[in-house]
Amino acid sequence: MRHYAPAPTDAVLADLLGEPSLARGVVHHEVIPPRAAEFLELPGWLDSRIADGLAARGIDRLYRHQAEAIEATRAGEDVVVVTPTASGKTLCYSLPILQALAENPAARALCLFPTKALGQDQVAEFVALANAAGLGVSAATYDGDTPAPIRSAIRTAGQIVVTNPDMLHAAILPHHTKWFQLFEQLRVVVIDELHSYRGVFGSHVANVVRRLLRLCEHYGSRPVIVCCSATIANPAELARMLTGRPARVFDRNGAPSGERHVLLVDPPLLDQGTGVRASALTLAQRWALPFLRAGRQTIVFGRSRTSVELLLTGLREALRESFGPRSRVRGYRGGYLPTERRSIERGLREGEVLGVVATNALELGVDIGRLDVAVLAGYPGSVAATWQQFGRAGRRQASSVAVLVGSGAPVDQYVIHHPEFLLGGSPEEARLDPDNLHVLLGHLKAAVFELPFEPGAHFGPGPADDLLAFLAEEGHVRQAGDGRWYWSSENFPASAISLRTAAQENVVIIDTTPDRPQVIGEVDLFAAQTLVHEDAIYLHESAQFHVDRLDWEERKAYVRRVDVNHYTQADRAVTLKPLDVFARETATGGVRAHGEVMVASLATMYKKLKFVTNESLGWGRIHLPEIELQTTAYWLTAEASSSWRRNELDAALVGAGRAIQTVASVLLMVDPRDLGLVSQVRSPHQEAPTIYLYESVPGGVGLAERLYARHDELVAAAEGLIRTCNCDAGCPACTGPRLEPDINAKALARRLLGELGAASLRPA
Repeated sequence: MRHYAPAPTDAVLADLLGEPSLARGVVHHEVIPPRAAEFLELPGWLDSRIADGLAARGIDRLYRHQAEAIEATRAGEDVVVVTPTASGKTLCYSLPILQALAENPAARALCLFPTKALGQDQVAEFVALANAAGLGVSAATYDGDTPAPIRSAIRTAGQIVVTNPDMLHAAILPHHTKWFQLFEQLRVVVIDELHSYRGVFGSHVANVVRRLLRLCEHYGSRPVIVCCSATIANPAELARMLTGRPARVFDRNGAPSGERHVLLVDPPLLDQGTGVRASALTLAQRWALPFLRAGRQTIVFGRSRTSVELLLTGLREALRESFGPRSRVRGYRGGYLPTERRSIERGLREGEVLGVVATNALELGVDIGRLDVAVLAGYPGSVAATWQQFGRAGRRQASSVAVLVGSGAPVDQYVIHHPEFLLGGSPEEARLDPDNLHVLLGHLKAAVFELPFEPGAHFGPGPADDLLAFLAEEGHVRQAGDGRWYWSSENFPASAISLRTAAQENVVIIDTTPDRPQVIGEVDLFAAQTLVHEDAIYLHESAQFHVDRLDWEERKAYVRRVDVNHYTQADRAVTLKPLDVFARETATGGVRAHGEVMVASLATMYKKLKFVTNESLGWGRIHLPEIELQTTAYWLTAEASSSWRRNELDAALVGAGRAIQTVASVLLMVDPRDLGLVSQVRSPHQEAPTIYLYESVPGGVGLAERLYARHDELVAAAEGLIRTCNCDAGCPACTGPRLEPDINAKALARRLLGELGAASLRPA
């Protein structure tokens, strides 16, 4: 195997910035200076064996945030540790757990990680530290891959149980009597990657934690909760919403870091009129290649499994002739076998793997060492995720490089041209709503199944009796003579709840390619209309599947594996009707409001788009029934003006609405698909032109209320997005695709937003 003496990272970057075709795309170049470590001494109460174990691993002091969080945990406080990637958050919970076990071997700990890989990585870390301390600790992963005989041993003897929210929900809490040793002796609960528990998923997990703490109270334990998170604006609020308990925040990072170069790169514009840009994947590859050729360990992040495979293929082909075996550049994504993942992680730590192309599976805290360069092919969707991925590069002393290559998508363009959002502004808020009725009722059923409810007992915001009475009318529960509520159905309630969706009904996706058909996934009804309609190309594990038949009544989609050069994108016809107004207030140039709405959606047609270029290859009709979604929305009604022509007002509403939708997803740290957009010049429900942003999950999770509160900021930021766009008259990056070439959508949208107050907030 040929190895090359690595060239300095700074020198490679200087050469790249000297290349005009690359340098002209750099929108912003920030140099973050190195930071020295802040240390505190080990606490005096720490068991001497643990201190010796730390010393054997080269640790004789703790970073400030580690020491302070551990002291608070010792005092019985719940804590949230909010520091960057590779800042040593693991010790913030592993030391309290090991100390509890050193004091009492019967003690137990439960650790929740959002992915299997991260859980397995942390088990190895626990075992290594315990062995160094000479403590015989039983730590094991309990997930879907755990064999039955080992599951039994973990239930009875596992001191540290590492699992994920899905397994806790479906396999542990409903069978708590088999886990009584865990619940009776539970001392510490760890919730890692706190920022990932937002939206519908976070709302479900908050109810799972409610059920967990209810059972702990039943068994007589009150564990301390340690949460770890990437940087977000509201860690204390998020932790309280997730656990129902106050938590103390530790966000003063004491870990050292070397100098870091952060570059925001925009692909070149190919067509000034349409706003079409060059491929972000191709440009990301061009930025990564020189570092790889110079022998610098580099990670490239793709936003999807398909993009990972395309990037990996391109990099390997480019390196084939000049740089050793293909195995030095590897892929890492969902669908890879655990043994493959462990091999790649080990290769990165030991330096045998020079480059890796990954999805956000490597965004989380899996131990892969410290790399030199991180290249992001597309904005990951949130500031927190961006810094998680940036943080994969950066050794303690040496310089590192992080490159974000934006795509032509509106959110990407906004972030690229507003570097303050990433580098100087506040991070986003993470929102969830555990009291969303669609979510709450399902978990209330599961909670009754696990343990009867006393009269007046709380589950959620207040006493659960009214909700239990409603469930009794449906035959799920019954009230006994002593007033207690019992589960009375033959169904197993947890099995009917998917933590990833709010809807109770999902469409099951069945692969008919093999001899024996098998289920490969499921999607909620609302998404099924656009993802698994007949003749759709469904992407799963980077493979392509053709949807042969969608049995809407049976909620089953039958697919077969194919190899094609395109994917499909469906269009919806959406109408919206307000049902209730929660708050309304006069605003500059109009009225802002938020409330409950009914959204009727009909999938109408789909387009076949070529991979990478998005070239249209044809279209087809979709024949499915209309479905309704009752949710919450924020809306903005402009004052009707006779100075607007109808077609101009249409273009202004659509353009302004798309810009508001774009900045809303940035500000609230949500996927753009979480917020639907409806723009209406006039409807039976509104006489004046109105822009609606509705939450795309039943009942909503609190996003609409936050948008209502940040109205002025939204309008100003939307005007700024359009104003700073390089297009002439509107494009997909600001106002959306131009439907009428003769109309200047950019000027019209800015005029409307100016009337709504943007001009006074952010002058042109």
